[in-house]
Amino acid sequence: MSKQINSPTDNSFAPQPGRMAGEERHDQILRVAVSLFSNRGFRGTTTKEIAQAAGVSEAMVFRHFATKEELYAAILDHKACAGGGSFEPAAIAADAIQRRDDRGVFESLALAALNHHDRDPEFQRLLLYSALEKHKLAQMFLDEFVLKVYEFLGAYLRERQRDGALIEIDPAIIVRGFIGMVMHHSLNNNLWDPKHRLLNISNEAAAKHFTDILLNGISTNSAKRNKRARHDS
Repeated sequence: MSKQINSPTDNSFAPQPGRMAGEERHDQILRVAVSLFSNRGFRGTTTKEIAQAAGVSEAMVFRHFATKEELYAAILDHKACAGGGSFEPAAIAADAIQRRDDRGVFESLALAALNHHDRDPEFQRLLLYSALEKHKLAQMFLDEFVLKVYEFLGAYLRERQRDGALIEIDPAIIVRGFIGMVMHHSLNNNLWDPKHRLLNISNEAAAKHFTDILLNGISTNSAKRNKRARHDS
């Protein structure tokens, strides 16, 4: 749906000669707004600056986005589809869930999330700004995406606990631990340590190791217990 966003100085954001079709103008204003917000924050960006960067009047911005809430909702939709496709956890893990393949579920989700963040690190900056500035976008992201991920994975984990495949522990704690590993790795790679000095591994390797830690732990007793379980099965 959307394209990778470039910096606000990129020529693609320069005022375009001639008249644009409505949808094309809508997308251009949205791309400009996203780029400015992710580089300057929400408090540091005005609709006037968005209009100037897009080469349109401020009235034109409000013609396409009547309210700020409408603009923020469009940003979430835009970023959710960035990088060539939407990030839909239920669809990504569907086959593994049907097979009751716990490793397949978590490894596929981890890899998809890491690749998605690599293609669009700008989204992470947007979320950090929105959280630090207590911006509405942060709450919208929580309601529209994060809560749904917790509900989706929580339901799967509870089912696997009923199957006797996983220990009895609050599924929200498991989901928090899993997301924590994936998100911290992405934030390090994309924002704090782009040269990967702390940890230089592929997304495939990271997804595999994070899943290992989640499902098997790191103690030798845990490793021996899992080895016996695989042997008995």
